[in-house]
Amino acid sequence: MKVLKILGGIVLALLLVLAVVVFQARSGDGPNGFFPGGAFQTGTEASAAAFDWTSLENVETIEFQLVEPIRSRTVWAVVHEGAAYIPCGAPSFTLWKQWPHEALADGRAIVRTGGKRYAVELVKIDEPGIHAEVGRIVAQKYDTAETADPDLLWVFRIDPRS
Repeated sequence: MKVLKILGGIVLALLLVLAVVVFQARSGDGPNGFFPGGAFQTGTEASAAAFDWTSLENVETIEFQLVEPIRSRTVWAVVHEGAAYIPCGAPSFTLWKQWPHEALADGRAIVRTGGKRYAVELVKIDEPGIHAEVGRIVAQKYDTAETADPDLLWVFRIDPRS
């Protein structure tokens, strides 16, 4: 009985710490590592149309924030033929990944990289050739299994917002 009380106390303490971290991340300036964050508060606004997206080829992750709902996260980014893409594996796991469905409903977003913020539009790509090539680049860059299955991997192109 005493062991159960101790275990219960440990579990309760861990849940409390997790709740505090999640709350702090959601109200902070961007994502906090693994945890989604709040609206971007720092970073100079810059023109997405003038940005050289190929510079993301050597960048592991970028941050992006959806305009609606306002929530930010850290994601992978790859470049194919001069355009930047955000891959999303397991998009049907909606308990964990709501952002791809939110981006599909309203693709307006802000990308933050290199201390600058860019107003962009996330456009889901369904064209099989581009989808397969981006899937290959993702697998190579991040050492993951390659997939061209559009049910297992969604691909969003990052376009300047007009």
